[in-house]
Amino acid sequence: MRIYQMKNYDEMSRKAADLIAAQVIVKPDAVLGLATGSTPLGAYRLLIERYQKNELDFSEICSVNLDEYMGLSAANAQSYAYFMRSNFFDSINILPENTHIPNGLEEDTVLECDRYERVIGALGGIDLQILGIGGNGHIGFNEPGDAFIPETHCVELAASTIQANARFFASRGEVPTAAYTMGIRSILQAKSIVLMASGKAKAKALYRALRGPITPALPASVLQLHGNLSVVADEEALSDIKATSTDKLP
Repeated sequence: MRIYQMKNYDEMSRKAADLIAAQVIVKPDAVLGLATGSTPLGAYRLLIERYQKNELDFSEICSVNLDEYMGLSAANAQSYAYFMRSNFFDSINILPENTHIPNGLEEDTVLECDRYERVIGALGGIDLQILGIGGNGHIGFNEPGDAFIPETHCVELAASTIQANARFFASRGEVPTAAYTMGIRSILQAKSIVLMASGKAKAKALYRALRGPITPALPASVLQLHGNLSVVADEEALSDIKATSTDKLP
């Protein structure tokens, strides 16, 4: 585990962008596991800037997103498909057919989950997975529960997750209550993982994820088992953590 303690959100975003850019340069046809939300947004903007300066080429890159709301079409402005297009894909030269996101309109959950598992498998797995962490310790939409679910699945969102995401909608009542999410197995099978966290509100969850017991009650804790995990977080998010000799804190 490598922990990069950055001063603030901007510095966190820059470090995460550096790690993603390095993957793209080293392996131009890499498979990137991508996340949505405000946490990775700054990193995506910096990657766009580098592409516009001809420093990066995404033409051979493939991507798989962690999750998508159930009931929202890819054209819905609140869908994660729309988020990825408007905040990243439309501004780089990644091929649309190389971007993969669960289909939120598929009502047959078994069919859609099986399809997404086949997509990930056909790509040969994920080279670099980007993750955020929820205030309750969720990764993707893997919510706290009694067991880790290994494969892509449909999940009922926790009340805390719905409340946290309500800021993106006109009202709390418009927030979808279910979503498709990549499972724990696909996340852990990624060759490398970058976990991003920013702000004091994430400090407790990040501490428990990295220092507490491995438990499905805090899904992010399973990342302790990964052999190539980089944690990129600002000072506030790391405020509850005291580094040990096994951590690297630049």
